[in-house]
Amino acid sequence: MGDTNESKGPDAERFDTGRALAAKLFAGAPRNRPLGREMTGHTMGHLFGNIWQGEGLSTEERSLITCTVLTVSGKLDELRLHVRGARNLGIERQTLEAMMIHVAHYAGWPAGVSAIRVLDEIWEQMDAEQAATKPSEGDAQ
Repeated sequence: MGDTNESKGPDAERFDTGRALAAKLFAGAPRNRPLGREMTGHTMGHLFGNIWQGEGLSTEERSLITCTVLTVSGKLDELRLHVRGARNLGIERQTLEAMMIHVAHYAGWPAGVSAIRVLDEIWEQMDAEQAATKPSEGDAQ
C-alpha cells in the first residue's frame, strides 16, 4: 500500500493541503528527525490539512494560539518551529512578545522567559538568513 498522500480521495487532498501549509509555515526551518509515516500522516492530513483549515479562525490567529499553547506548556522545540511560522505569516515580533509577557503572568515567569529567549533566537536566526540572501550594494551593478 502506498503512502497516505499517494492514494486518491479526500484523505490525499487533506494531506497535500496540510503539507502545503506546513511548507509555508516552516519555510527555512532546519529539518528535524522524521516523524515516522503514521505520525506524518496525522500531522499533515489531520492537523494541518483539516484542523488548521477550519472555519472561524484565520491562519494567523491559529498560529498565535499555537505559539501561546506551546509557550504555556514549555514545548520549546515546537515553539521554535511555530515562531518561525508566525513570522513567515507576517505576525510581528511585538505581538509575539506581548503574548509571551502576558502568558508569563498566568503560566509562570520561567515559561515566559524561556519563550522570549526562543523568540530572540529565531528572530536573530531569520534576520541573518534574510541578510545572507540579499545582494550587497556592490552586487547591484
